[in-house]
Amino acid sequence: MPLIRLPDGSERKFDHPVTVADVAQSIGAGLARAALAGRVNGQLVDVSFSIEADADLAIVTDKDPEGLAIIRHSTAHLLAQAVKALFPEAQATIGPVIEDGFYYDFSYKRSFTPEDLAAMEKKMAEIVQRDLPVTRSVLPRSDAIRFFKERGEHYKAQIIESIPGDEALSLYTQGEFTDLCRGPHAPSTGKLKIFKLMKLAGAYWRGDAKNEMLQRVYGTAWAKKEALAAYLHRLEEAEKRDHRKIGKQLDLFHFQDEAPGMVFWHPKGWVLYQIVEQYMRRIFRENGYQEVRTPQVVDHSLWVKTGHWENFREDMFTTRIEEREYAIKPMNCPCHVLIFNQGLKSYRDLPLRLAEFGSCHRNEPSGSLHGVMRVRNLTQDDAHIFCTEDQIQEEVGRFIDLLQTVYTDFGFNDIIVKLSTRPEKRVGADDVWDKAEAALATALDNKKLDWRLQPGEGAFYGPKIEFTLKDCLGRHWQCGTIQVDFSMPGRLDASYIAEDSSRRVPVMLHRAILGSLERFIGILIEHHTGAFPAWLAPVQVAVLNITDDQAGYAEQVTRYLTKNGIRTESDLRNEKITYKIREHSLQRLPYLLIVGNKEMASQQVAVRTRKGEDLGPMSLDAFIERVTNEMAGMGSVA
Repeated sequence: MPLIRLPDGSERKFDHPVTVADVAQSIGAGLARAALAGRVNGQLVDVSFSIEADADLAIVTDKDPEGLAIIRHSTAHLLAQAVKALFPEAQATIGPVIEDGFYYDFSYKRSFTPEDLAAMEKKMAEIVQRDLPVTRSVLPRSDAIRFFKERGEHYKAQIIESIPGDEALSLYTQGEFTDLCRGPHAPSTGKLKIFKLMKLAGAYWRGDAKNEMLQRVYGTAWAKKEALAAYLHRLEEAEKRDHRKIGKQLDLFHFQDEAPGMVFWHPKGWVLYQIVEQYMRRIFRENGYQEVRTPQVVDHSLWVKTGHWENFREDMFTTRIEEREYAIKPMNCPCHVLIFNQGLKSYRDLPLRLAEFGSCHRNEPSGSLHGVMRVRNLTQDDAHIFCTEDQIQEEVGRFIDLLQTVYTDFGFNDIIVKLSTRPEKRVGADDVWDKAEAALATALDNKKLDWRLQPGEGAFYGPKIEFTLKDCLGRHWQCGTIQVDFSMPGRLDASYIAEDSSRRVPVMLHRAILGSLERFIGILIEHHTGAFPAWLAPVQVAVLNITDDQAGYAEQVTRYLTKNGIRTESDLRNEKITYKIREHSLQRLPYLLIVGNKEMASQQVAVRTRKGEDLGPMSLDAFIERVTNEMAGMGSVA
């Protein structure tokens, strides 16, 4: 008879097999009502799962991360049931959990409308009220295929046919609806009360453009009403911060069909871009990096040697010149190895740090393009460190210090760190992997960083650390990375003379802090809502005259501030000063300087901040000192 061991160390003995629900009930009625699933000997199971032998058991509720995932997966099934009830001819395909919610793809003869979305949500609420029990059954593979074909669910039959092996399959039924799923699921539809359908989209079956275009319905589900309300508030804030809208409002950039996925930078946007690039250029220079520049178009033979041609050919733009095939480079690293190969290198030359703001092109699918966040032409703050195995730890430590400084300067203080270790398919000897992984882990520990292990998630050529920013809305942006590469230097015949006079292949560390400059600028725009700190603002000051009498003085002020390194523009239009103030405030400028007869007579300016604070009259030199102090530490790039 089973002995059940609980997480708090207590035990419960039963004289007969028991379900997870039975154990929860024996502990208390409240836990029984809250139970969504169980974890038996580490495996997630339904509350109906029968325990017949001694086992470790944890009851999963909506307070557990697994509980929220179960709610969302179960709500995806709830959506599919509602759609089938409203549109019997629709075929259900797949409905996975995604970040903050779920989606379900359907095949249907016409496009769903916003009115259909509202009807689906209403029907889902009705099914919740019915509190239908959710039951699990197991069918042999052939029976499961026949079951779905008889119901006209041909996509489900295709899914089963694509699953390798002959293992029996689990089906979940709630009322008149049955779906294919591994589970586990909430025990009844009554547990799924907090949800909202968000939007409609298109998606190709199996992600292949040659297949049918399906209709994707996105939704979100939560355990508490307050959590849903907070999520919807975050979405509302994210909408206000959309970099595409702000980019247009601030006249930073635009896109058009003549160059899809490539940015047309306007003067103010290019100033912002240059501020970011010049800041990183200074950071590189001060930390021992040598900047290089490599060609945009490179013979395809190089990409064959590195393996990119075989694995990423479809993502590369190519061209032919004089019967030779070339690729527009999608990344900088192979060209940096070619620079390393020029001239004999000694161990005394290592580590060698080469940096490049290299313009790269990648043939991203048109459906994935998203403002400056996902483009086809991108520039990386790319650098590659050639070093010995014994230098990996020290170089990684230096990089972590550098990365933390940069993120702090840009206004990001919450960083998530992950270490990805060797995958099953890899190159390089295990002892070298051992040394590299230990070096990365030790470097992280020496910096006293909290980090997560991602076993098996490293690249085939080496382990890596990923750095993810958390913005003001709590969204995650993976930007920085440092990757150990045992493969590419050897593929391209790189070597150095070791201390014992032997030839050895250097280790190559791929590292980036911002990642794509375009994407990082998009993140900055949304994080700051376009209200950049003074050192980043493309225009830091606008000088506004009250009447035409002060136009000459306003221009004099503008010239003086510009000469002193402050990015200044003047507005001499014959408009009311209140209109000018309102218009420039919408541009989110750090400072507005108003000049009237009084200011002109005293050779001063009236200073207003972006927040609307009136700082009163101030001499130009006092104002310059204020702005300079505000930008302290950034002066050389301001």
